[in-house]
Amino acid sequence: MRIATWNVNSITARLPRLLAWLESSGTDVLCLQEAKVAEDHFPFEELRERGYEAAVHATGRWNGVAVLSRVGLEDVVKGLPGEPAYDGVVEPRAVSATCGPVRVWSVYVPNGREVDHPHYAYKLRWFEALKAAVAGDAGGTRPFAVLGDYNVAPTDDDVFDVSAFEGSTHVTAAERAALASLRETGLSDIVPRPLKYEHPYTYWDYRQLGFPKNRGMRIDLVYGNAPFAKAVEDAYVDREERKGKGASDHAPVVVDLAV
Repeated sequence: MRIATWNVNSITARLPRLLAWLESSGTDVLCLQEAKVAEDHFPFEELRERGYEAAVHATGRWNGVAVLSRVGLEDVVKGLPGEPAYDGVVEPRAVSATCGPVRVWSVYVPNGREVDHPHYAYKLRWFEALKAAVAGDAGGTRPFAVLGDYNVAPTDDDVFDVSAFEGSTHVTAAERAALASLRETGLSDIVPRPLKYEHPYTYWDYRQLGFPKNRGMRIDLVYGNAPFAKAVEDAYVDREERKGKGASDHAPVVVDLAV
């Protein structure tokens, strides 16, 4: 079974690439972030024609998450219990579903913007809600994973130059502590192998030749419970999909499971 996560940075802008990638990669389940489209404009029909069902939690604007599956889609849950709001709005940042033998969450963690910004405090509160929501499945016997754009680099090795992020979000002690707390529910970091270079970065900024210079970050993560981790046969970053015109600034992270 092949499971992947990908921040597509607008499914409308990326739809031809997405459909081609689904076909060429043989992915069974895809957790998708930053749909940037309202649910009633989501390309359900195009995906259905290729054998995929979709569980979508999206309202347009800058958020929106989905789980695409060709191996079944059951017990869909949209949002997190007790999920915090930002500026009075509960944003569409999490959706979960059971796909065959595996249950997954697709998550798009708040960016945080700046350390002294209210969005940073919101990000940390959101992590607390995520931990509470996944704790039961994380400690269970069914393969389970939380996949998505976490907007946190777990270690200094997960950014091209940690000094470039001094005083910035994504690398702070509080954000990394939130990741560690999430892992304490029974999840582990399924670290993918890079297809090029030493580090498996998943995101490269569009600006300042970020991708050609490999000035990347590993912020798209797969956190799996013990049964999920035991079933992993391979995990890699599909860096090729970050190349070319019209690419997202994130690359897919792919995990092969023996389930």
